[in-house]
Amino acid sequence: MFIDTHCHLEDENFSVDRAEVLKRAKLAGVEAIINFGSTLQSSIAVAELAKNFSELYAGVGIHPEEIDAFDEKTCAKLAELATDKKVIAIGEIGLDYHWEKDSQRRMIQQKVFIEQLDLARQLNLPVCVHDRDAHGDTLKILQTEAKNLRGVLHCYSGSLETAREVWKLGWFIGVDGPLTFKNSAKLPEVVKAAPRDMILIETDAPYLAPVPFRGKRNEPAYVVEVAKKLAEVRVETLEEIAAYTTANAKNLYKIS
Repeated sequence: MFIDTHCHLEDENFSVDRAEVLKRAKLAGVEAIINFGSTLQSSIAVAELAKNFSELYAGVGIHPEEIDAFDEKTCAKLAELATDKKVIAIGEIGLDYHWEKDSQRRMIQQKVFIEQLDLARQLNLPVCVHDRDAHGDTLKILQTEAKNLRGVLHCYSGSLETAREVWKLGWFIGVDGPLTFKNSAKLPEVVKAAPRDMILIETDAPYLAPVPFRGKRNEPAYVVEVAKKLAEVRVETLEEIAAYTTANAKNLYKIS
């Protein structure tokens, strides 16, 4: 059995066939799926979906590309959503410098990131971190502002050196479809070196579909393709990958 530890099933791409997508995931051996919000509206949506489907769980948070929607009331609203037992994490939060080049705007991203880390600490919840082209600042903030927190760097894209610092903090890395891409230069090296108890598998559906579905809409069933590639790279069996990545997900997110 597998757990897709990161996707976005509230996305409009699933509005027509969401129930069928969940059936396909179940047939593929995916026993649980964690949906993450990126805005307050999507956080409300993933929390609601988790109430309606037993296999779904939710994370709530404001994505770094959505910082304009963050104000002094946002954390209180996220905390209210987190009173539901199916809301098991704060995320997707973090830093994204890929599109944002303005230094002042990057500082605002950092401020919002830190405020949500503090919220996770207050709620005693794990964290899902988005880090795109911001590896140095993300690591620095985790080292200084995320003490006593646990979490994952979702869709890990940093170096092996950075990954080793992340593992020292007791944090996981999330592995997604890019592991299956021919241009995944650094990622195979990272996953080869990763301790078994520091890896999660994800889809980020509807984005980043793995080979052989690249270019199509991603969905939770395809997390099995990520697991297959992980088994190939690490020279392990698919059963081993399934067993320890599922155990890791249950350990981090307290899924029974």
